[in-house]
Amino acid sequence: MSKKGVSKVVLAYSGGLDTSVILKWLQTEYGAEVVTFTADLGQGEEIEPARQKALNLGIKPENIFIEDVREEFVRDYVFPMFRANAVYEGVYLLGTSIARPLIAKKQIEIARQVGADAVAHGATGKGNDQVRFELGYYALQPGIKVIAPWREWDLTSRTRLLEFAEMHQIPIAKDKRGEAPFSVDANLLHSSSEGKVLEDPAQEADSLVYMRTIAPEDAPDKPTYVEIGFEKGDAVSIDGEALSPATLLTRLNALGKANGIGRLDLVENRFVGMKSRGVYETPGGTILLAAHRGIESITLDRGAAHLKDDLMPRYAALIYNGFWFSPEREMLQAAIDASQEFVTGTVRLKLYKGNATVVGRTSPYSLYSEKLVTFEDDQGAYDQKDAAGFIKLNALRLRTLAQRKAQANKTK
Repeated sequence: MSKKGVSKVVLAYSGGLDTSVILKWLQTEYGAEVVTFTADLGQGEEIEPARQKALNLGIKPENIFIEDVREEFVRDYVFPMFRANAVYEGVYLLGTSIARPLIAKKQIEIARQVGADAVAHGATGKGNDQVRFELGYYALQPGIKVIAPWREWDLTSRTRLLEFAEMHQIPIAKDKRGEAPFSVDANLLHSSSEGKVLEDPAQEADSLVYMRTIAPEDAPDKPTYVEIGFEKGDAVSIDGEALSPATLLTRLNALGKANGIGRLDLVENRFVGMKSRGVYETPGGTILLAAHRGIESITLDRGAAHLKDDLMPRYAALIYNGFWFSPEREMLQAAIDASQEFVTGTVRLKLYKGNATVVGRTSPYSLYSEKLVTFEDDQGAYDQKDAAGFIKLNALRLRTLAQRKAQANKTK
């Protein structure tokens, strides 16, 4: 047992400079055996080099875990969230938030497998990710010890971090020696950029911030049309080709990128109490959201659709704030999933210069009736006289209120 009561700790390890410093700090400060977990979430960079970096830092081969979780990520986290049409504060598609529960779950699974008594992450003490990671840890393993280096150590500047790395012979890439212009987090759903050059919300983000989309004004002058197939609320095909969840989202990302779709510049309200400016790119997710609402428009009952819209902000806030494993999120998910039984069919979209517009939708379970809405003779499908009684019933309370108001005005 180490001097701080931790013998083995599972670290969420990217292979980058910051988590390499954390790895060494855990060894030196805690005297603990470190187990690394590196996930391929579709962040767009090779993760296998993390194995050699961990080995170079003294990690035993059997303590290095690297896993491609892209399919699980999209199938079990992204798709359930999109069944809800979840957006935080009206616009944010929650790309960072939805990845944290999966990483936390994997760390706890590994901790159980190897007998670790602690887990660690690289989130700072100012952001939401520390909350998301740790709520996940505690929900899955109540007695686990959580180590959050950024809340404990004295490496409070980039200079101190680099000095620690040099002292412990941690390789530093040339592009890491200077101040990074901004911080980036990425996965298959989105990329998120914040800090440094983005900290002034009055200044437009430089074009170098955007990595997953071309500028809408540079997108082709000719629109791209795409058809997305759905089964029970989840996307299953593009242009008639059946695809796995991760493959489908990857394909949508490419279409979104080419048409300048999915950019967002947002000042959001963090759970920890401060406002933060972030620049997000969610090309495939932006298309998917439009498509899902399109198929729901013809397959969901009005009451169910409106209830879903009422529930969505609460659901989105739970994910943003890290409560994926909470009973209230699971209760909402059950209601949302129940609504998707007949959300099956095909949506046609036009992608053009930053926009994803639904232009067609069809379903074997469609509630849309041309016979009911036609301007021609509907042959008795709907008696327009019925509307009079419906309106009078709904107007009764308004008429009663108006009568009271008129009476009150007379007595003044």
